[in-house]
Amino acid sequence: MPTGRSTTLQDTAEIRTYKGQDRALRADRLGTAGLLLSVLAASAPLMVVAGVMPTTFGVMGIVGQPLLFVILGIVLALFSIGYAEMSRHVHNAGAFYAYIARGLGPTAGAGASLVALVAYSAMQVGVYGILGFEISGLFATYLDTEVAWWIPALLAVAATGALGWLKIDLNAKVLGVLLLIECALVVVFDLAALGKPGAEGLSLHAFDPATLSGPGLGTALCFCIAAFVGFEQSPVYAEETSKPHIVVSRVMFLAVGFVALFFALSAWALTVATGPSEVVRTSAEAGPGLLFQLTGDRLGTTFTDVLHVLFVTGMFAAMLSFHNVVARYAFAMGREGLLPAAFGRTNAGTGAPGTGSLLQTVIAAVVVIAFAATDDLPAGDPTAPVLHLFTWMGSVGALGVTLLMAAASFAVIAFFVRRGTAGAQVWRLVAAGAAGLALLAIAVYTVKDFGVLVGAEKGSALSWVLPGIIGAAVAVGLAYGAVLRSRRPEVHARIGLGNEAFRLDQAADADIGA
Repeated sequence: MPTGRSTTLQDTAEIRTYKGQDRALRADRLGTAGLLLSVLAASAPLMVVAGVMPTTFGVMGIVGQPLLFVILGIVLALFSIGYAEMSRHVHNAGAFYAYIARGLGPTAGAGASLVALVAYSAMQVGVYGILGFEISGLFATYLDTEVAWWIPALLAVAATGALGWLKIDLNAKVLGVLLLIECALVVVFDLAALGKPGAEGLSLHAFDPATLSGPGLGTALCFCIAAFVGFEQSPVYAEETSKPHIVVSRVMFLAVGFVALFFALSAWALTVATGPSEVVRTSAEAGPGLLFQLTGDRLGTTFTDVLHVLFVTGMFAAMLSFHNVVARYAFAMGREGLLPAAFGRTNAGTGAPGTGSLLQTVIAAVVVIAFAATDDLPAGDPTAPVLHLFTWMGSVGALGVTLLMAAASFAVIAFFVRRGTAGAQVWRLVAAGAAGLALLAIAVYTVKDFGVLVGAEKGSALSWVLPGIIGAAVAVGLAYGAVLRSRRPEVHARIGLGNEAFRLDQAADADIGA
């Protein structure tokens, strides 16, 4: 690959940097539609409706879940106001950690980079547990064949890794098709539920603020905010979009609005189908089978069978979306010296961050194999470690992302204050501050109720060991940043700069040459 000074582009879909083509992601690969579908896939709509919602109703006893999605949508819209404005000034695949570095300093950015890598990796790996179990169930139901959960899980690891090496626009098409079909089927259920309500009719009781009470509210907040994860990923693809200063912020607001309304409507449809007074009891009894039970009664077995299959493909789409994000965080960290330089290079043919993709594939394979090695239960048994892989890793990831959003909110304020433009951005900074405080409160609730989140017994070490993973990532990342500041100040100064650091190198060399 050529290195040296920039040359005239023959292919407008590529970026050449001072350090060479292999140190850059390819531009103009994603437009508004492609980026929107890529980030929405991470929210796994069918997995949320079938898994998260019945759990929030049945275990936490929160009837007002539809209202909770509306409230969280407002909080995350406030967060997006400052986050989107920041995206117009900083285009970096490191997203969260780049923003935090530019606002709160490179050492804080180093801490955030490791938290992002751990959190998104945990969320991606966690889905393999439930995916393997669901595919095992499909084999047992339709083919009368017993398959250990870890076999389809490892096959999914390989398939996800292979797609991670390909062009991001191809990934977006795969994600888009799966997502659109998935959402269409959920909408069909919503309409069927509203068209054939339970004994209490089209009740709006679930939107009554009085329904948001009880000891399960904090845990319900944690579950529901995890359902939104994905919208904040759009800046990760800024270097691969056309007109990133417009597309990234547009996609963020579209994603938050869509997720809030879609999930609020679907959660309401569940309360209407069962009746608000019965939704807690029914959800506790049926668990993740609630949606399929309701569709069987209203839409028949064929629709329900298709829904089971789409449940699996939706999880695969979420895994691929998280995989792409982790690979790009690793690329950005390698480019800036936070990881070995090999991670800061892209594939010659596809422009994908291949080494970062390989890293995530290896991590996923190791974790799945580790959980499989401890599984001495018969095929079809959903207890440990199959569901532990999903609940433990998913909760760890959700905590990490919530903390990153809170830190990014305060970084936005610091960034514009340092630039001397706080006065012109005052309303955006107020929104960022309000969102940051709300997100920090949710993170505190998450840590406080972590034992409930992961189903641990009272006094179990899991209540502090699992959130301690994120705490350790923060501590190690900050310590690493401090070491870089004292021993490798030139690397420390580059944290969060991305391609801008290459231009600084070029300018410095030009000064020396003069």
